Amino acid sequence: MSTDWRHLYPFASHEIRCQTWRYHYVDEGDGPTLLMVHGNPTWSFYWRHLICAWRERYRVIAVDHLGCGLSDQPQDYPYSLQNHTANLLQLVDELDLREITLFAHDWGGAIGLGAAVARPDRFRRFVLFNTAAFAPPYIPWRIRSCRLPIVGEWAVRRLNLFARAATRMAVQHPLTTEVKAGLLAPYHDWESRVAIHRFVTDIPGSSRHPTWGVLEKLERDLATLADRPTQIIWGMRDWCFRAECLERLCNGFPTAKVHTLDDVGHYVVEEAHAAIVSIVSDFLQQTGSE
Repeated sequence: MSTDWRHLYPFASHEIRCQTWRYHYVDEGDGPTLLMVHGNPTWSFYWRHLICAWRERYRVIAVDHLGCGLSDQPQDYPYSLQNHTANLLQLVDELDLREITLFAHDWGGAIGLGAAVARPDRFRRFVLFNTAAFAPPYIPWRIRSCRLPIVGEWAVRRLNLFARAATRMAVQHPLTTEVKAGLLAPYHDWESRVAIHRFVTDIPGSSRHPTWGVLEKLERDLATLADRPTQIIWGMRDWCFRAECLERLCNGFPTAKVHTLDDVGHYVVEEAHAAIVSIVSDFLQQTGSE
């Protein structure tokens, strides 16, 4: 792993055990809980600016899904939306987290909102970034190509094309060399990229895929969360989660505050963290910090 990014991630490591596997998380500060759930192919490093901004006032927890970041990366684990959600629920239960404000991006939306549906008494508010909680209306060709038999896995795991390409194609403004190194650091060889590939193959292309039904049920169940204060922030230059995904997410949260960022891509927190801190600080204050 490269070391030139380490100063960007000045956090102590914590872990629980999911079965026998180490599940890593950052736990900074005291106060009301902000729980940050990343997507693919990022990790808790993605949330670093927000952790630093709020750890003086809040307890900020950022997880690494099993197979991602600084968590263990078992090769034979059944990586799936349901299992990622179960692992997050284990963390919520073991740490006895309550009055949670969920921050979720990309796959983190389906995982985090799935946990909220399962433990509605634990979750108070939602802050959602370029994410989905429904069966996908399309799969972009760039991602479809990574699902091809043999060739797709080789591209993702041997050549690291999915994660490396994301550091360029998921942003409108170039990332620094150090930030790119930090995003890619845990994913340095075939074995460490296993979860990246499994996330890609877990995107359901039709109702025959086992995750399709899970996402359909999650979308129906959003009605049970619709009364929670919700802030949606969306980078509009996202070729993966396009504007139609924002519209569909808003159907699940009809009273949500929505803030769109016109010249920002999929890695919205990387590109617009200063604006996000301002927007979300106002939201947290307006909806009560305690």
